[in-house]
Amino acid sequence: MRYLQEKYPLNYLTVENISKSYGELSLFEDISFSVHKDQKIAFIAKNGTGKTSILNILSGDDQADSGNIIYRKDIRVSFLSQDPKFDENLTIEETIFASDNPILKVISNYEKSLLNPDDSEAYQVAFEEMELNQAWDFETLYKQILFKLKLEDLSQKVSILSGGQKKRLALANALINKPDLLILDEPTNHLDLEMIEWLEAFFAKENITLFMVTHDRYFLERVCNEIIELDEGQLYNYKGNYSYYLEKREARIELEATETGKAKQLFKKELTWMRRQPKARTTKSKSRINDFADIKHRAHQRRNDHEVQLELNMERLGSKILEFHKVSKAFKDKTILDGFNYMFQKGERVGIIGKNGTGKTTFLNILTETSKPDSGKVIKGDTIKFGYYTQNGITIKPEQKVIDVIREFGDYIPLKKGRQISAQQLLERFLFSRKKQYDFVEKLSGGERKRLYLCTVLIQNPNFLILDEPTNDLDIVTLNVLESFLLDFPGCIIVVSHDRYFMDKVVDHLLVFKGDGVIEDFPGNYTDYRVYEDSQPVVSNTTEDKKDTKSWKQNEASKLSYKEEKELKNIESKLNSLNFDKKEIESKFNNPDLSQEDINKLSEKLQVIIETIETKEERWFELSSKLED
Repeated sequence: MRYLQEKYPLNYLTVENISKSYGELSLFEDISFSVHKDQKIAFIAKNGTGKTSILNILSGDDQADSGNIIYRKDIRVSFLSQDPKFDENLTIEETIFASDNPILKVISNYEKSLLNPDDSEAYQVAFEEMELNQAWDFETLYKQILFKLKLEDLSQKVSILSGGQKKRLALANALINKPDLLILDEPTNHLDLEMIEWLEAFFAKENITLFMVTHDRYFLERVCNEIIELDEGQLYNYKGNYSYYLEKREARIELEATETGKAKQLFKKELTWMRRQPKARTTKSKSRINDFADIKHRAHQRRNDHEVQLELNMERLGSKILEFHKVSKAFKDKTILDGFNYMFQKGERVGIIGKNGTGKTTFLNILTETSKPDSGKVIKGDTIKFGYYTQNGITIKPEQKVIDVIREFGDYIPLKKGRQISAQQLLERFLFSRKKQYDFVEKLSGGERKRLYLCTVLIQNPNFLILDEPTNDLDIVTLNVLESFLLDFPGCIIVVSHDRYFMDKVVDHLLVFKGDGVIEDFPGNYTDYRVYEDSQPVVSNTTEDKKDTKSWKQNEASKLSYKEEKELKNIESKLNSLNFDKKEIESKFNNPDLSQEDINKLSEKLQVIIETIETKEERWFELSSKLED
């Protein structure tokens, strides 16, 4: 505690022993933590364990069943909720100026005076107020924030804004108020990659204390300096970024597993003693009996870290997958596709990135035949079965239970090798306990609904997955599970996502939507692309500079093209990862407690990795030989 007081002298927020339940469902009990000046804290927990409820309690939108919320006197606090509420009759500008920030009122008066140039006296008063409050820099800041969040048209009514625009308006409002403490619920949702990177830089520069829930692990890594995790009803503090958290969390779980193992041995010993004891007890034996209950509790602790292990009976992919031939699409004067050509190959993992409004979702709609191109052809192979995860999520039916959603697809789901699992078993693999399966869908948290929706997409045995912003509202535990599933998925995958960590882990190359129908095919993941973009020279209009640019882009004829260079680097990176996975699996065979079924599963997985390594190495040698020619 001394360390906290020295490093963070000002306590902004204290949460004391709060609890929250809904009927028989207990979300959390006796939760306590504090937020001090200059801390940037991420709050991590599984979906459905109360993250959003805690934020709602902090904002006053909900009440704890017990406990206290104490804010430091006279600090300015701003909240960003997942579902912000506005006066629909106001414009964007009126919404911003409706804030109780006194400097914003000064700026509002000044801008009104500009609209009435004949009233020189009012203008002079407003101008002097701007000078007195040093509001000029603040005005520049708030206009920059609105520009970066693509809210330039201040006259737009809130009633016509999309959900994403409203979320960005709420974020702009929170930032413009320049709070001492900013509490955020999923701040990167509905932001494109450029906006997210700007927000990272903004938080690094501005002196704001943060407490946030976010699933964006790169954002978490680069912004936060402390992590609080709610796990199995207990709070754990990690004074570092996401990488530090992963390392220390793993060490904690291993230690807990060791302690549980020791408790089990002690429990067996004490259980034998309990059964031997006569009815007459000494004082010493009564004390031992009292301790027995605690030992039993520790010995029977079990983590709920189930992994999704699905070997779906995927339809075989034929030789023809999906082809775009000179496809064009435009809306009035806005071009989305302009003679686009592309042929998907087996096992392709394509990421789609680009600013909001460049046509990413329109492209997916054309691909899935829910929208038609203006010209050109989209040819789908006979064996293709799409699984399309859209941003709309699951349709909630009144009084429908979680288990009923899955049973609409059958009581049993076919797996490979003629095996099958029940709907209940399937849901358990998607982290829904037997008790949770009989909850009404309308009672699920936003993240749990997304997880259930994802389940309904995957169990239909698609061989071509299309995931449009799949990471929104999913907790980090579920994201890791989803990534593991996708890495083993043998079909084609297209991902539209602003989650850079997810993209880096899942996709092999990118289609970059630049706008005006320009789409760049980039051989690498998102981090590779950012490095490439940052290394691009500034193109000048002079003939000499154009020659330099051309020579920079093109390699000598005897060497690799730029795309081949990127492919070579990508293969080298993949081989390192695959060899690491290979060693990890081989080490698991040393476990003497493995069952025959476990050995068979590990053998199958190892064989797939070995075959993939061989394929990658053949391509690596092919490309390397070009360098030696």
